[in-house]
Amino acid sequence: MKLNEIVDNQGARKSRIRVGRGIGSTKGKTGGRGVKGQTSRSGVAIKGYEGGQMPIHMRLPKRGFNNIFRLDFNPVNLGRVQTAIDAGKLDPKVKVDAEALVKAGVLRRVRDGVRLLAKGELKAKVDFEVAGVSEAAKAAVEKAGGSVTVVESQKEKVAARVAEKAAKKAAK
Repeated sequence: MKLNEIVDNQGARKSRIRVGRGIGSTKGKTGGRGVKGQTSRSGVAIKGYEGGQMPIHMRLPKRGFNNIFRLDFNPVNLGRVQTAIDAGKLDPKVKVDAEALVKAGVLRRVRDGVRLLAKGELKAKVDFEVAGVSEAAKAAVEKAGGSVTVVESQKEKVAARVAEKAAKKAAK
């Protein structure tokens, strides 16, 4: 067998239908677009249009709301931190914060802070400085001999200031 003898199986590559090439070509004359009207012509974009009837996306009720002040934390599991320590990318003697995790390649970018979660096992004694921590993660870090300091993120400070101003305005 030679490279120039390699061929696809019969029917593996289906040739495309040439639209609008005569009535004998299965898609001739109108080319599968029906007769007359807006959609028989080019340049049509009627997404969700139901012929004047109220479209389904407008008939359905709207649910919930989006909190524009929601904080976007980076979740980090203890097991991931331990692998970085084992690989020598993270120094357990130095305080581990968001910047240290980015430098070690555990995180890609810092958002509104790091939230420490308990998945995995932590063997090294590490001091964390994070924006949030689960109870189980805190217990696991303290069991390993480390400590967790919860620091307020910049957005939380701004949100607290906004809430304080709103409270003062309501009191007047």
